[in-house]
Amino acid sequence: MKKPTKPPIVSKEVLLPFILITSLFALWGFANDITNPMVSAFKKILELNNTQASWVQAAFYGGYFTMALPAAFVVKKYSYKVGILVGLSLYALGALLFYPAASMESYIFFLLALYILTFGLAFLETTANPFILSMGAEETATQRLNLAQAFNPLGALTGLFVAQTFILGALQSDDLDAQGNGIYETLSETAKATIKTSDLLVIRNPYVALGFFVLLMLILIAMVKMPENKETDGPSMSESIRRIFKKERFYGGVLAQLFYVGAQIMCWTYIYQYAENLGISNQEAVNYAYVALGIFLLGRFLCTYLLNYIDSGKLLMFLSFGAVFFALGTIFIEGEIGLYSLVLISFCMSLMFPTIYGIALKGLGDDAKPASAFLVMAIVGGAFMPILQGLILDIGGPDYADNRILGVPEVNFSFILPLVCFLIVAFYGYRTSINFGVEKIMEDL
Repeated sequence: MKKPTKPPIVSKEVLLPFILITSLFALWGFANDITNPMVSAFKKILELNNTQASWVQAAFYGGYFTMALPAAFVVKKYSYKVGILVGLSLYALGALLFYPAASMESYIFFLLALYILTFGLAFLETTANPFILSMGAEETATQRLNLAQAFNPLGALTGLFVAQTFILGALQSDDLDAQGNGIYETLSETAKATIKTSDLLVIRNPYVALGFFVLLMLILIAMVKMPENKETDGPSMSESIRRIFKKERFYGGVLAQLFYVGAQIMCWTYIYQYAENLGISNQEAVNYAYVALGIFLLGRFLCTYLLNYIDSGKLLMFLSFGAVFFALGTIFIEGEIGLYSLVLISFCMSLMFPTIYGIALKGLGDDAKPASAFLVMAIVGGAFMPILQGLILDIGGPDYADNRILGVPEVNFSFILPLVCFLIVAFYGYRTSINFGVEKIMEDL
């Protein structure tokens, strides 16, 4: 008897829409990773402490929480394409607001611009993820989303390149003297003001250019016909929400996603502080971030392949325990070996976001649209967890080794937070692979 063939991950009929929507994954990856180094940049330019500087991430990821559910309402009422066009409009607006923010030299205005920019990202992620899942058979949906998400690190690598080349490398506030000490802190207020104005313009320009590029993408997608899943009839949003929160696989996925995103943003934001404590400048530390994203990208493609042979929940659990192992190395091994451990966490993280997403939305049908919104809202973990890590770093002062906790500098110890997050994700993977197996048997009956 001939073995039934597995449906393709992406069919020819939807190949062009798949490519266009997949390009958006790179676009928000760019925004994420051009912004991560800005925590350290704003800290130096505006002479902030670690907690104040961490509000960059609070504004960035807080926008996801604010706008994800409204995005789901728009998508449910209109279509995926409308949701994407609204998202690109808000993305462009937030990026272009960097121009007046730099003119006013206002940290609050910069935070507002980032907040609005991520309104757009919330629309894009709430729309693009379930759109990709819907572009084919349900049995290949998780693989399809992993494939699309694999292009997110390409955008992130580009964002890092722009941050290193056009921002960090041009900041005068980051200059060091012959002894490796910061020059900016020793200058007069007049000299500082001149450098501050110049450096804020350096930060402004790439974001404004990004805004114009996003507008071009908006025009392109508006002109292309795409398959739509517009609903004429169906359950109300409130009915869908009541139903999805009765499913443990879904609400467990929301919690797992919240802690995963928090861990990812902490690892990618504070790699600069960890490296600086070892005497490595921010511009040089970007090279370690490059490697982290490179192995993250490699892991994304490798894990998409492994999902053909390994249950997604089990693979999620194994990689979560791998992340716990490397987090322990980050905490307790001082020097460059600890930094290498921090970099290697990125390989373990590569599978997590799209796999949690795919597992949580599996079998939800039309309920996937509001469910997707709650999974995007879970990105708020990236808003408040870096603030908690900043509070740990500020225990003894603004430096990164003012105190030793459990025998290691506070910057090392602060990675106890990602470690706890990965344990929670591992538990969700375990529940998925073991307990939800019973659920599948019942569904098959």
